Amino acid sequence: MRIEANGIQINCELSGKEDASVVVLSHSLGSGMAMWNPQLEALEPYYRVLRYDMRGHGKSDAPEGAYTLDQLAADVIGLLDALGMNAVHFVGLSIGGMIGQCLGLNYANRLRSLVLCDTAPVIPKEARAMFKEREQTAREKGMPALVEGTLQRWFTLSYLKANSPAIDLIRKQFLATPVTGFIGCSEAILGLNYLDRLSEIKLPSLIIVGEDDPGTPVAASEAIHARIPNSKLEILPSAAHLSNIEQAELFNSCLLRFLKKQ
Repeated sequence: MRIEANGIQINCELSGKEDASVVVLSHSLGSGMAMWNPQLEALEPYYRVLRYDMRGHGKSDAPEGAYTLDQLAADVIGLLDALGMNAVHFVGLSIGGMIGQCLGLNYANRLRSLVLCDTAPVIPKEARAMFKEREQTAREKGMPALVEGTLQRWFTLSYLKANSPAIDLIRKQFLATPVTGFIGCSEAILGLNYLDRLSEIKLPSLIIVGEDDPGTPVAASEAIHARIPNSKLEILPSAAHLSNIEQAELFNSCLLRFLKKQ
């Protein structure tokens, strides 16, 4: 369903147990809500699950111009307000985890817990040129020019060789991402700088990262873990950036174990 929130139409889907605590799932750059398919069977018996296509992705609006993490976080709050939801468990991966940090810092009263997956607290200077280069490629050649390199960062070589159906789904989502949305969210990522504020987050927090994630490596998750008081860190073996897909069973086990304690 499409819901008006924070000035745009946001595509979202509700599933799972009615009248249960809500778990919000926020996807990566160039993906969409279907990225979380491997988590549904684990979560739905216990929780109300809210998935959404973030601004610039899937069936949500993709306005022109640069987005900000504050804006993407306000989209989440607007969506919760429109659905009449108060405090939720928030699970974000990659840019979804950056949005999660923004929510934890600025809207803590709307969260019951925070799960930050395969994400980073700050963008290193050397990565800025790389993001700008990808933006330029998308602008000039479209998303097909970026898809294979992206899949090689998101999954380990062994998983790619196994040719899982999940890879085709992610490829289709990436190719369907509007260039305006990809560039808008890339600009939001370039504004990421929460490292020095993370100690302000007092929510129950879990950090999950794939051991072989090249884009947001284990060191980035360790930096988050070191700064958020009483947070827990789980490093998943044989997984790259989309650890929720590549090691779905282990990811789900870590996630449920954490959520059930909250």
